[in-house]
Amino acid sequence: MSALEKVNILMVDDQPAKLLSYEAILNELGENLIKAESGRAALDYLLKTDVAVVLLDVSMPDLDGFELADLIHQHPRFQKTAIIFISGVHLTDPDRLRGYASGAVDYISVPIVPEILRARVSVFAELHRKTRQLETLNNELRRLSSRLIMSQDEERRRIARELHDGLGQELSAAKMMSDQISIDAHLPEPAQRKVTELSGLISSAIQQVRSLSHLLHPPLLDEVGLHFALRSYLDGLTKRSGVETEIDFQPAEFPRFTPELETAIFRIIQEALTNVFRHSGARKAWVTIVNEGDQLSAQVRDDGKGISEDIERFQSASIGIGIGGMIQRVKEFGGELKIRNSRPGTIVEVSIPVRAAAEPPDRALPAVNF
Repeated sequence: MSALEKVNILMVDDQPAKLLSYEAILNELGENLIKAESGRAALDYLLKTDVAVVLLDVSMPDLDGFELADLIHQHPRFQKTAIIFISGVHLTDPDRLRGYASGAVDYISVPIVPEILRARVSVFAELHRKTRQLETLNNELRRLSSRLIMSQDEERRRIARELHDGLGQELSAAKMMSDQISIDAHLPEPAQRKVTELSGLISSAIQQVRSLSHLLHPPLLDEVGLHFALRSYLDGLTKRSGVETEIDFQPAEFPRFTPELETAIFRIIQEALTNVFRHSGARKAWVTIVNEGDQLSAQVRDDGKGISEDIERFQSASIGIGIGGMIQRVKEFGGELKIRNSRPGTIVEVSIPVRAAAEPPDRALPAVNF
């Protein structure tokens, strides 16, 4: 919604003459004015139209204003819709409390002062417009963030492939050549030792390239799925870090999901375990992944020193890029991320609706080149 786009104002009164007077007063605002002569008609408009403000008569024969306000705010779409009550009779304090409980944001008594009515409606109309603009910007930010994450994953996949197929193959060729030289019996002893050392260095470089390639994007994730990719990753993590790890899939015959979801779960668990290794001082970590039919959940638990309350509450100043990326990945699938202390240790919990997982975000978006 742009700053110049009109918003809808719904005026509800069983007396047509009053509706005409409201229309005459509010015409100066330049917004879309909608008239409804009953509560039922008002509900019909609300179900079809986005409404910024409801101007509502308290006393109506069909549904009174209090009942209609209750019905409006029971609907999830209209829980934040501004309702202004207009009353021609004196309202007691209990009446006003009932109105506020029904969702009223303001009261205006008859006789109406045009300037006051215009000013109050204008405030809520502008607030609605700004809220819609903010929602549009937030949606765009989510789209851009999703594109960035997808592009990062594609770039990791590309670099991993080039390391494996390019540098890895060249190092393997160099290793074969050095090994071939080492079997030459005519080499003097010092040269033979040097060739053997060179062969060892190349072997070490090959292993590092292989490990880096797998960390950037494990080929098992594409070939056989999350189940085997995570088991392989945890085996390597245990060897590299010394942190003992266990993983449990439920059910044991774990299904495949979309590549986007499997990548997201893998990265979340990878980041959680990286934090265990870097910050927790833990000796052991447990990973559990459960497919419950309508929901996919994952948990990473360790026996380390735990986290601060600021991180537990996701205070922006306390969370780093890693946790921020985890939050964004989960949001893209309509899921939820929780991080809490377990005394000892920390628990990271992720839950994603499987119906959302079946529809990965923005597949048709063009790739972003860096």
